[in-house]
Amino acid sequence: MIERFLPRTDFTSYEDFKKNYQVNVPEHFNFGFDIVDAWADAEPEKKALVWCDDNNQEKIFTFTDIKRLSNQAANFFRSVGIQKGSVVMLILRRRWEYWVCATALHKIGATLIPGSLQLTKKDIVYRANVAGVHSVICVNDDFVLSQVNEARPETALVNTILVDGKADGWLCFNEEIEKFSDEFPRPVGAEQTNNEDIMLVYFTSGTTGMPKMVAHNFTYPLGHIVTAKYWQKVQENKLHMSVSDSGWAKFGWGKIYGQWICGAVVFAYDMEKFVPHKLLEKIQKYKITTFCAPPTMFRFMLQEDVSKYDLSSVQQWCIAGEPLNPEVFKQWEGLTGHKMTEGFGQSESSVLIGNFEWFEPKPGSTGKPSPLYDIRLLNENDEECEDGEEGRIVVMDVKHNPPTGLFVGYFKDDDLTAEKLGGAYYDTGDMAWRDSDGYIWFVGRGDDVIKCSGYRIGPFEVESALMEHPSVVECAVTAAPDPIRGQVVKATVVLAKGYTGSADLIKELQNYVKHVTAPYKYPRIIEFVDELPKTLGGKIKRAQIRREDHEK
Repeated sequence: MIERFLPRTDFTSYEDFKKNYQVNVPEHFNFGFDIVDAWADAEPEKKALVWCDDNNQEKIFTFTDIKRLSNQAANFFRSVGIQKGSVVMLILRRRWEYWVCATALHKIGATLIPGSLQLTKKDIVYRANVAGVHSVICVNDDFVLSQVNEARPETALVNTILVDGKADGWLCFNEEIEKFSDEFPRPVGAEQTNNEDIMLVYFTSGTTGMPKMVAHNFTYPLGHIVTAKYWQKVQENKLHMSVSDSGWAKFGWGKIYGQWICGAVVFAYDMEKFVPHKLLEKIQKYKITTFCAPPTMFRFMLQEDVSKYDLSSVQQWCIAGEPLNPEVFKQWEGLTGHKMTEGFGQSESSVLIGNFEWFEPKPGSTGKPSPLYDIRLLNENDEECEDGEEGRIVVMDVKHNPPTGLFVGYFKDDDLTAEKLGGAYYDTGDMAWRDSDGYIWFVGRGDDVIKCSGYRIGPFEVESALMEHPSVVECAVTAAPDPIRGQVVKATVVLAKGYTGSADLIKELQNYVKHVTAPYKYPRIIEFVDELPKTLGGKIKRAQIRREDHEK
C-alpha cells in the first residue's frame, strides 16, 4: 500500500532520508476510499482496529468491517443532511465508533472537528458558532450530554447524534446505521473531494486567548507516513498504541492516519481515567509492538513497579506532546532496554523533528528535522542561528511550496492565515538550539523563556534537573515577578509518593539544581501542588501559572 505513495521506502542514512524522501500525492486523494477501502479490497481479513475498555469489553475490526460500517454511516449521515463541506464535531473519547464516523465523514467530504469530553457549554457554543457546526456526534456520557443540551439553543446545530445509547432529542447512531446500505459509491463530479478541500479542523489547546481553528486539507494523512513509519516505526499487521483521546491532534498523529496507511493494527484502550498500572497491564496483555504517549504518562508509570510487567513485546517507545526529561529517558531504558524516541510537532503539522533510526537518540534532544520540512532556527534578526545559539523553530517556503502534512491555514480566518503562512516562513513559536551533530534541543515556547538578571533561562533545562531528584514526579518552571530582578525562576512541583513539601525539601531541591546545571538557573521559588494545570491535550499550562502569580 505504502509503495503507492513513496517512490522509495528504504534509505541508507539520515542524510539519504532527508534528501531523497518524497511523497506522491494522487489527485482527489481520500483517506476513506484510498486507504480503508483499498486495504479491505486487497486483503479482506486484514485487521484494522483492536478496541477494549475498562468494562472488559473487546471488539476487533477488519478493514472490511470499517469499510462496511463507514458506508452505512455515510448513508445515514447523508440522510440527515450532512454533505460535502458540512462541519461535524465528534466528542467520542476513544469509542470504536470514532474510526467509523471519521472514515464516513472523509468519504462524504465533510469537515471533521474533534472535541474533548471536557468541553463545557461555553466551549461548545463557541466552537459551534465560530466554525458553523452542522451536527455533533457524542459518546453516551452524562456530562457531555448535559453540556451539549445546554449549548444547543445558542447554536445552529441541526443534528445531535449519540453512540452507545439513547437520549431524548438525540439520534441513536448504532441503531440508525443498521437501516442503511453498506454500499457507498465514491462521489463524482461536484461531490467528489479535492485535495485542497478542508478535511479536518483542530482547535488549538488555547493556553492563552481563544482557541484558533487549525485547518488541514485532504492530503494531511499522507504527511503522517513519516510520523508512523519512520518515527514510531509501526509494523504491518502488528499492534500500535498511541495514548490519546480522540479530541486531541495527537489522535491524528498516532491512532488512525499514518498507522493505517502503513497497514498497522491500531490498538485502542478506551480508558475512562488514566491509571498507570492498568495501562501497563494492557501493554502486557495485548503484546503491543510500538507505543507512544506523552511524557507525563511515562513519569507516572515510573511510580509503579514497572519490572512486574512483561513489556518485552514493545520494540519502539515514543514520546510527544512535551520534551522528554533525560532522567525519564534513562530510567525507562534501564527498565526496558530500549531508548525512547522523542518527536516534536504541533496541531499544525505532522512530526516536524524526530529521532529516526539512522542515528542514536541523545537524552533530552528532540532529534533532527523530518524530510518533509525545511526547518531552520532563526534569531531575532531572522538570521540563521549558529550551533549553540537559541532561535525560533520555523518552517521555510510554506507559501510557494507547502509541505504535505502542514496545515493550510486557520479555518474561516483569511487574515490570520495570511499573517502566519503568507510570508517566507511559518513560525512555530517554539525556541530551540542545534548542537554540532545537528541534533535539535527544545528550549520552550517563546513566551516561556525566563529573563532574569540579564540571563535567558529555558524552563526545560531546569525542569530536567529537578526531575532527576527522586522526590519529583513532574514540575513546571516559569517566570515569577520579582521587584528587584524583574523575573525569577519558579518551580511548581508535584511530589512522588512518600514525600512531603517542606522548607528543608525546598532547600534540598534548590541545591540539587545548582549542582546539576548552572547555579544562576536554580528556582528561587518552589511551590508544591497536587497536580499541574494542563490543557485538554495534556500539556502543562505554564501561562496559567504565570498569570496566577502576577495576580497575587
